[in-house]
Amino acid sequence: MLLLSLLGSRPLLRPAFLALVLLVVVPGPVRPISFQLPGKARKCLREEIHRDTLVTGEYEVAPPPGSSSGPSANLKITDSAGHILYSKEDATKGKFAFTTEDYDMFEACFESKLPVGTGRMPDQLVTLNMKHGVEAKNYEEIAKVEKLKPLELELRRLEDLSESVVNDFAYMKKREEEMRDTNESTNIRVLYFSIFSMFCLIGLATWQVFYLRRFFKAKKLIE
Repeated sequence: MLLLSLLGSRPLLRPAFLALVLLVVVPGPVRPISFQLPGKARKCLREEIHRDTLVTGEYEVAPPPGSSSGPSANLKITDSAGHILYSKEDATKGKFAFTTEDYDMFEACFESKLPVGTGRMPDQLVTLNMKHGVEAKNYEEIAKVEKLKPLELELRRLEDLSESVVNDFAYMKKREEEMRDTNESTNIRVLYFSIFSMFCLIGLATWQVFYLRRFFKAKKLIE
C-alpha cells in the first residue's frame, strides 16, 4: 500500500529502479525442510503464525533405502490448544491448507510407524515445505483468474507484501505497548511494596526502641 503510493506518485520511475525494488522487497523461494525420522520416533516442527493467515504446505515421506515396505508415518498439525487442523495416517506425499483464527503456536508432527529393527535400520526421509501469508498465495492462478499482466501481478504481490509488513509492525507495536504496560504495572507494584516494607521496618525499629527502653527501666538499668 505504502509502496504502491510511492510508485504512483512518481510516474517517471525508471525500469531499473523498479527492478531493484522488486529484487529487494520480494522474498525468495522458500526452501523445504528435510530431516531423518527413525523408527517409532516422533519429531515436531513449531512456528508462530499471525491470525487470519493462509497456511499451505507440501510433505513427502520417503521409505528407507533398500526397504521392501513403503513409508509409514502419521502427520498431525495442531495449535497450542490441541485442536487438530490437519491429520493424515500413513502419510506418504500430499498437500494441506488451513487459515489461522488467532495468533498462535502451530505444531506439525511426524510419527513413524516403522518398528525399530534389531540391526541398523535406515531412517525415513521427511521433506516438509510450509508456507504462510504472501508466500502461500498462488499468484499464477490469481493472474489467470483476474487476467493480470506481469507488471500488475508484481504490483499485486508487492501490495500484499507491504500489507503483511504493515501488519507485522502493527503487531509488534501492540506487543511493545503490552510489554510497556506490564513493566509500568510491575514498577508501580515494586514501588508500593518498597514503601510498605520501609514503613514496616520503621515501625519494627520504633517498637524495638520502646520495648528495650521499658525493659531497661524494669531492670533499673536506666532512669
